[in-house]
Amino acid sequence: MSIVVNPHNQQEEQALLSFLDSKKYDYTKDSNHSILSEAQQLEILERDRQYEAGETESYSLDEIIAHFNLKEK
Repeated sequence: MSIVVNPHNQQEEQALLSFLDSKKYDYTKDSNHSILSEAQQLEILERDRQYEAGETESYSLDEIIAHFNLKEK
């Protein structure tokens, strides 16, 4: 299984690595690897910027489920 994590700063990265080490998880740190295309990465960064600037809002899980008429499993 692979999990991609993008910490927001060096402090978050160190906290995550310390946690992984404390639990004795095997992991690979590769800053050059991404499963997202460059366009997808830029879109995520733009959405983050919009959210932080108050130009958009987030929704609760219940609101998302209702919007898409999804059924919880």
